[in-house]
Amino acid sequence: MTTLGTASAAPGELDTGRLAVGESRDGSTVGLPCAVVNGAEDGKTLYLQAASDGDELNGVGVISRVVPRLDPAELSGTILVVGIVNYHAFQVAEHRNPIDDTKMNRAYPGDENGTSSERIAAATFDAATRADLILDLHQGSTSRMIDEVRVRCGRRHRLHDECLDLAKTFGCGHILDQKGPEGQLARAGPDKGIPTIDPELGGCVGWDDDSIATGVDGVFNVLRAYGFLPGEATTDRQIRARGFDQYGSPSGGLVRFDVDLGERVTAGDLLFEVTDVFGELKARVTAKNDGIFWRTRRLPQVATGEYVCSVGTTVDTY
Repeated sequence: MTTLGTASAAPGELDTGRLAVGESRDGSTVGLPCAVVNGAEDGKTLYLQAASDGDELNGVGVISRVVPRLDPAELSGTILVVGIVNYHAFQVAEHRNPIDDTKMNRAYPGDENGTSSERIAAATFDAATRADLILDLHQGSTSRMIDEVRVRCGRRHRLHDECLDLAKTFGCGHILDQKGPEGQLARAGPDKGIPTIDPELGGCVGWDDDSIATGVDGVFNVLRAYGFLPGEATTDRQIRARGFDQYGSPSGGLVRFDVDLGERVTAGDLLFEVTDVFGELKARVTAKNDGIFWRTRRLPQVATGEYVCSVGTTVDTY
């Protein structure tokens, strides 16, 4: 019997339940939706979670499509799932936990006696560290962004190559191989000896069916490649960036982009222009280095110095 919160499944069974992480302001129990898929045969354990940032919904879309397709009778090993991590932020469609104004993916490994976010991080980290592999599903918040997978442990980490292989197997087409900030699950997991990746499934307001489909394919490719499910996995070469150039606006106004997401750019190429509301040109911004046009703001209006876009740099294929 394998349990996660109130979900409990014998070999060959699937069960859903709630993982208690404290109480809300009215004293009622807060429980994260969770599931256990216990395969009929022994094997590895995969931990899968979504929405540690409350407005990043594409991962929830992935889980809502993956779990119904899982047949425990065909599965070797176990899948542990937390469908919504940042419960309070999800309820109000915000990025940060409104109870303590914290970005959840900076709170790992958490503290079971700490703040709301630290307690949620501790409970989910306890579940994650029962696994052999960790998939932490994200998206670019409300920005526009390509589908990518992030390897956040750093290139000198002892698990770097295993995390990079897992990212390649997930197969979004693009990998960001750059050490992440402290408190990210994709950094804390490898420190416990568990290969962990952070798929960033596009960016949108709400969710995007194309990016969700990419995430579903990625999860099933991992399940096949690591022996959870029968069948062949596809491991195509990925475009890898090892850094970012970020661009702010030199003036206030309206942004017009000259390149599309995923396009290669060369140093000196025009990235965007800024005009006033009457269309008069105020500024032109060009690429500082060669790379891939990776991410942009969604809304066109900008103030002086405000973030506009990012270019992935030091690009190769892996």
